[in-house]
Amino acid sequence: MKQKRELPISSVVSTIETMGDRWIIFIIREAFFGSKTFEQFQANLGIATNILSARLKKLVLNGMFERLKNQNDGRRFIYKLTQKGLDLYPIILALMNWEDLWLAGKEGPPLLLYHKRCGHRLKPVMCCAHCGKPVHAHDVTYEERSRRKIKADIQKKEKRK
Repeated sequence: MKQKRELPISSVVSTIETMGDRWIIFIIREAFFGSKTFEQFQANLGIATNILSARLKKLVLNGMFERLKNQNDGRRFIYKLTQKGLDLYPIILALMNWEDLWLAGKEGPPLLLYHKRCGHRLKPVMCCAHCGKPVHAHDVTYEERSRRKIKADIQKKEKRK
């Protein structure tokens, strides 16, 4: 009988499992564009209310949004990106950039982004935090860590606290 092989630990797999589906990404994108209420998300996305409700609950449970009472209408709530949610911005930019490059067609991208600081059109680039140079797939090497090593590192950190 074959042994069940444990899949390697992957940040990509964990992120995709947390994100869930395309609606989650669309909702997060809309939050970055200023949507805050259930009604705004629903109107901008055309998403069924039951699906939107379930996805917003998941985003709140996963700590990407916080659900706050609407100051203008105490019966309603607003959904605000947490730091964990805000940290998804580079992912959303990368997806938009890839779409603009490969799927936009002759008419060009459907949305143009501009950097507020310099006023120029934004072209997102992934850079190394250490040297500041752009990072491409062929520029990166990796070190795979075993589950045992990761657990041991976590235990060491917890003991230091």
